[in-house]
Amino acid sequence: MSTPAARRQAPDRDPGLQPERTRLAWRRTTLSGTVVAVLAVKTVLHGGASAAGVVAGALCCVLWLGFLSVAHRRIRTLAATPSPASFAPRHAAAAVLCTVAMAACGAALVL
Repeated sequence: MSTPAARRQAPDRDPGLQPERTRLAWRRTTLSGTVVAVLAVKTVLHGGASAAGVVAGALCCVLWLGFLSVAHRRIRTLAATPSPASFAPRHAAAAVLCTVAMAACGAALVL
């Protein structure tokens, strides 16, 4: 069991390759979102351009741009320093919102 004095003098944590792995995960997720947006546009154009389809496809593209913005900001932060700051809760919420809404738009286009 460690004493309080020993815990205060603990060396800084070495993140190792974790920031790089996280950065690569953001890139993969961005690529997946790109595929979703492209398939949404393809579905709208291939199935006949109904008003609801065009709105869902456009919304999917806007959500993709929002996710791309959040992801790009995080990728830059992870690449800039060896020990990056934690992800802001509002950015995390924006990424989740964009992802879930893109999935809903994709489901609406398929159905």
